[in-house]
Amino acid sequence: MNFKSCLLCFCAVLTGELLSVKSYAVPQTKTYYISTKGSDSNTGTINSPLKTIQKANTLHFHPGDVLAFKAGETFKGSLKIDAGNMGNKLHPVTICSYGKGRAIIDADSVSAISVYKSSYISINNLILKGAGRKSGNYKAGLNLINSSNIKIDGIEISGFQKAGLLVYISSHVSVNNVNAHDNGYAGISLQGNYGKRNTSYVKVTNCRAENNPGDPTELNNHSGNGIVAGYCKNILIDHCTANNNGWDMPRVGNGPVGIWAYESDNVIIQYCLAYQNKTAKGADDGGGFDFDGGVTNSIVQYCVSYENQGAGYCLFQYTGAAPWHHNIFRYNIGENDGTVSPAQAGIYVWNSSADAGQFYDCQFYGNIIYNSKRAALSFSNPNQNKDFHYHNNIFVGKDKIIIGKDSLNLSEYAGNDWWSLKSGFNIDGIKNLQEWAHKTGKETQNGKITDLNIFPQFKNPGKTKITSASQIKSYTNYQLPAGSVLKKRLNLLQLSSN
Repeated sequence: MNFKSCLLCFCAVLTGELLSVKSYAVPQTKTYYISTKGSDSNTGTINSPLKTIQKANTLHFHPGDVLAFKAGETFKGSLKIDAGNMGNKLHPVTICSYGKGRAIIDADSVSAISVYKSSYISINNLILKGAGRKSGNYKAGLNLINSSNIKIDGIEISGFQKAGLLVYISSHVSVNNVNAHDNGYAGISLQGNYGKRNTSYVKVTNCRAENNPGDPTELNNHSGNGIVAGYCKNILIDHCTANNNGWDMPRVGNGPVGIWAYESDNVIIQYCLAYQNKTAKGADDGGGFDFDGGVTNSIVQYCVSYENQGAGYCLFQYTGAAPWHHNIFRYNIGENDGTVSPAQAGIYVWNSSADAGQFYDCQFYGNIIYNSKRAALSFSNPNQNKDFHYHNNIFVGKDKIIIGKDSLNLSEYAGNDWWSLKSGFNIDGIKNLQEWAHKTGKETQNGKITDLNIFPQFKNPGKTKITSASQIKSYTNYQLPAGSVLKKRLNLLQLSSN
């Protein structure tokens, strides 16, 4: 990932080696400089820097204070910020690099930075390293615990067994330009207390979660996620990328997903890219995007998913979860997903609770699901749900467009275009749209068929190569030709025009 933008450290002067203190012109504030060439008996000024993280842990920070590590140098240890170290709204406590580039905090077996019961802390322009998820580290890289009003920007995090970044029981957190790679459980994990959804008002923007393979010690649940939110509310995940996660989860069972949420309310995932995410051999999931058990009032929009081993878009409800309802998937694109996991399709609808009253009210519209390898839409057995509405989508499958059946026959289809690359049309073995509509009652309104069976003539279908969410704005692979009946009838929004 290009970190040039991250190098504009809030507290660094671009043209020189020194830290600009003028932007922190607050009475009685102090900047503490740390360099490996310094000494812990020094005063901590630019000309007399401190030397170690251990010394930094003895300092008491006031609003507007700065702790600055010399760029290009490596500092061993674990930095701890607690309730005795707080900023305020106008004058946060800032932890950063000074000079050109970024300093490295080498945490070895533990966490690089932990913020506990603190507020108004800004952490930016640093590299955090652990010993490796299988090489001795057993912690998360950057922990925010019981804290609020925290800003994270321009951080690279790798080599930690748990999450690269963990936000736990915290609120009003801004995470921007974080590159979390080669960690275990997840790249970025947002978590609240069980049943309480008390991590809230978190924005995750312009981040990348890549090659986080799995936690070798987690044998009872999923690991290897890109970005995951659980027991949260009011979460925004925007312009983020998840790639090649989950391939070394050490178990068979429920698996990881690129970007997803469970037991959370008011989650927005938008303009994100999830591609080539994986799961363990013989395990489930490995998908692109997922609203899992207990998600409510949430949206996935303007996203792109391709070549994930699980479904690109997952609609899941598991036994024991809070009810799943009032969720929207709109204006997304999925390409050749679900080829390895049980989904075998671009979209997977799954409800292990066998109770439609726990899994209801979903609007799925304006999406393009293209799968030249498997089906477009798959229903597990059982999959009880009600008030699921699929309208104005384009569904393209290799042969069968749908695998399985909506077991309660309560889903509504209206105004979609269905296309089988092999047969033209194939749902439930029926090779004719009119026959399927009349037999099932689907895609009909007042006795008239509302859906279409038209070859879409997409631009460059099946050839997606983008590798960053920042490229979505110029992504044109699934543009429809000028004068397309589908463009007029379905009112599809093209990602490149948004």
